[in-house]
Amino acid sequence: MFRNMALYPFQLYCRRIDPSRNMARYYMLSIETTLFGEVAVARAWGRIGKRGGEKKEMFATETEAVIHFLELVRKKRRKGYRPARRT
Repeated sequence: MFRNMALYPFQLYCRRIDPSRNMARYYMLSIETTLFGEVAVARAWGRIGKRGGEKKEMFATETEAVIHFLELVRKKRRKGYRPARRT
């Protein structure tokens, strides 16, 4: 699905499930290269089982993309998202 430049792939799929609040959300995050060789952080989110939002942000260097990726991971972790296997 995603083509990575990095030696180690930067991909994350996580979920936040809270039955008491009828909450079942997913969040996917990856670093990929575009057809033009640019580096992008790609995100997708929404309710599990439904199509949600998508966003790509371009960066001048892979290092900048990795820093942004890790910031997003920290924010989602604080909000209760936990890594999960994609089904």
